[in-house]
Amino acid sequence: MRLEDYWGVGPKTAALLREELGEEAAIEAIEAADGRTLVAAGLPSGRATRILRRVQGGDGMDLLATRDARSVYRNLVSQAESFAVTGYAADRVRVLTPLRDREAIEERLADVTAAVDSWRALDDDTREAVVAAFEAHDDRAGTAAAVETALALRDTGVSEGVFAPLADLDAETLRESAVALRALEAEGVGEGADEELDRLRAALGEVEDMTADAGSVAESVQSAARDASDFRDAMLREITSESRVERETVRDAMPDDAIDTTAFATETLRTLSTDLRERVHDREQAVRESLEGDVEAGRDAVDAAVETVDDVALQVSLARFAVAFDLRAPTLVEGDALAMRGARNLDLLAADVSVQSVDYAVGDHSLGGEAPSGDRVAVLTGANSGGKTTLLETLCQVALLAHMGLPVPAEECEVGLVDSLVFHRRHASFNAGVLESTLRSVVPPLTTEGRTLMLVDEFEAITEPGSAADLLHGLVTLTVERDALGAYVTHLAEDLEPLPEVARVDGIFAEGLTPDLELEVDYQPRFGTVGRSTPEFIVSRLVAEASDTNERMGFETLAASVGQEVVQRTLADVRWSAEEGD
Repeated sequence: MRLEDYWGVGPKTAALLREELGEEAAIEAIEAADGRTLVAAGLPSGRATRILRRVQGGDGMDLLATRDARSVYRNLVSQAESFAVTGYAADRVRVLTPLRDREAIEERLADVTAAVDSWRALDDDTREAVVAAFEAHDDRAGTAAAVETALALRDTGVSEGVFAPLADLDAETLRESAVALRALEAEGVGEGADEELDRLRAALGEVEDMTADAGSVAESVQSAARDASDFRDAMLREITSESRVERETVRDAMPDDAIDTTAFATETLRTLSTDLRERVHDREQAVRESLEGDVEAGRDAVDAAVETVDDVALQVSLARFAVAFDLRAPTLVEGDALAMRGARNLDLLAADVSVQSVDYAVGDHSLGGEAPSGDRVAVLTGANSGGKTTLLETLCQVALLAHMGLPVPAEECEVGLVDSLVFHRRHASFNAGVLESTLRSVVPPLTTEGRTLMLVDEFEAITEPGSAADLLHGLVTLTVERDALGAYVTHLAEDLEPLPEVARVDGIFAEGLTPDLELEVDYQPRFGTVGRSTPEFIVSRLVAEASDTNERMGFETLAASVGQEVVQRTLADVRWSAEEGD
């Protein structure tokens, strides 16, 4: 296989990778999802990630039919990646994609669920020790680091569930191999691999320092010598006292004659340096050959350790992500369904804000609870800032995570696999170009073969209300006719009547203002009910916050328009709540 055979690798990219890495190494990096190697070679990070996602996930990325769906996917991957315990695990998480094959989804989900169970079974101290074992060894340093990580993980005592393969590793062989591998990763042979080599290197350094200042050495020796006949012995004493060189080695390096004391010292030290340099070279070669033999003898154990550490790192990373947000395994069903009980938006959880869990569903499901079963389309209505878009995004998150074979932010959910996921956020650009591009984005997936999930937010924001209602009614009708599932957020529900029989209208209601004048919303939709808008609450807040007399009079005029009595009652409730709080 050639580099150009991979998706996204054109002639220029292939030439860059061949020049920096070589064909074989570049292909190995792509197959191993090693994004860091590709980026280090000069490939832009985003491009490297896109290439690896296609290689790892195949056509799974085609599930993401719109830009907004791809945005949600990237955000999910980024959140999961933040829990990676090694750089390599982060690379692996970054290229996780939706999967097309049900068996592949179920296999990944089973692996992650087992990892979650294993992680939950550990106490806090052991979890910290496991993370520290990964962090203490830089996985970018190569095979030696992976072997050291395997040994460190074994030392934590974890040996069950996802950690079970660690117990099967040959620890004794790995310890021997780790020393050899760490030594071989240095230029030449690393320090600590062989005592004699370390001594020779130290001696060479000391002699070279003296050689650089041979004149001073000669003067020191001459002042220490009793007479001219003692100079040779004094030189011997000086060198052996200032270095780790043996006496015989020094004596052998001394010339038989010399012009003067400085020449004698210089020639002795130069000869000694040359001799030591040769001995270091010879010893280094011998040690390297011995170390390579040790590594080769332990090759099977080392390969098993590297594979095990990489797999455990990925599973632990995903388990940490799931446990941090209390994600649960979804149930994959054969029919058309996206149903969730006790669902929470992952972005809100990540922001560590208070989250109200909700139940919601489209399609046929058996979860029970309040969410109806059987309706293919839901039209979601309700208060401004009432959480409609957040609910739509939560549906998208749940559907995507399930298709990726990962746990989801819901106590229970049932998901039928789809071929296209259309998610369209509200884009407040009121012009024909935006309308056309939006229709080109959301309609084609409905007209192709396969199952489609439609999640569309405030379609009316991109065209005038009358036309928007007609177009939205057409989209709902097309969704039903194409046996797709859909949830549409809109303020035009009453203009969509009559809806198809398998479509319903749901509503989210605001219930008042808090003592802090924040909108108080019940985020759980009421099924089969049009949500009520909340202008009186907004106007009540504006009246209460107005500091300028004229400004307050203006808002009170608006209050009369939306219902002065309701506004006054709202303000009274807010004051009463504040007094009760005091």
